[in-house]
Amino acid sequence: MNQPWPLRHLRRRPPARPFPVRAYVGGAPLVNLLLAVSLWIALLAAIGGGAAAVEKPLRIHVLGDSLTAGHGVRAGDSFPSQLQAALGRRGFAVRVLNGGVSGDTTAGGRARLGWALKDRPDAVIVELGGNDALRGIDPDSTHRNLDAILDRLARAGIPALLAGWKSPRNLGPAYVQAFDAVFPDLARKHGVLFYPFILEGVALRPELNQPDGIHPNGRGVAKMVEGIMPLVEALIARVRAKNRAGGP
Repeated sequence: MNQPWPLRHLRRRPPARPFPVRAYVGGAPLVNLLLAVSLWIALLAAIGGGAAAVEKPLRIHVLGDSLTAGHGVRAGDSFPSQLQAALGRRGFAVRVLNGGVSGDTTAGGRARLGWALKDRPDAVIVELGGNDALRGIDPDSTHRNLDAILDRLARAGIPALLAGWKSPRNLGPAYVQAFDAVFPDLARKHGVLFYPFILEGVALRPELNQPDGIHPNGRGVAKMVEGIMPLVEALIARVRAKNRAGGP
């Protein structure tokens, strides 16, 4: 009969040595371990705190026409793009949303305002009215449309900046007077920030305009941004004040 495996040939494994607790208790290795854990906790807390401290970009929607859309210029030279870049250079965390539609009137802007608000902007720049004047639309209609836009923004608790327009002078003094009065009147009524003429310093300057003499080129857009910048900074200040107050 086969003999079972000779047990005497099996070497018993020595019992596992217990973890040398005594080497750590009260010793330098334990101190180093605790120090390392403390440093990791502090580092994670600092990272978390730093992430929380990063300012969330404000969203500014520009509700406008071809001047906003960037007709005839590269995408990077459009008014929203140049405005966002200029704000970034000033240290503002802002995203400027391009809500421009070429050829749009104040009626068109009013009709698509609900779509614009779906982007949940923190503020809105209203740049409409130029096409109303170019088409000779009744200033009363322009007034009603812009009034409705600003009223809806106010009810939504969204700070606004109204960029004004001036009528072409060849439409006659009565039309010019009525149209030009629309913008300052609405700015006073709604208490919004007001830039009297979006093409201030750009209109009628060939070197700042495209061949059509109406739309600014890249340099002209930069001039627009330069002119309106103080009011955009004031708009951002209003948004921050509203947020601190816990407004809607």
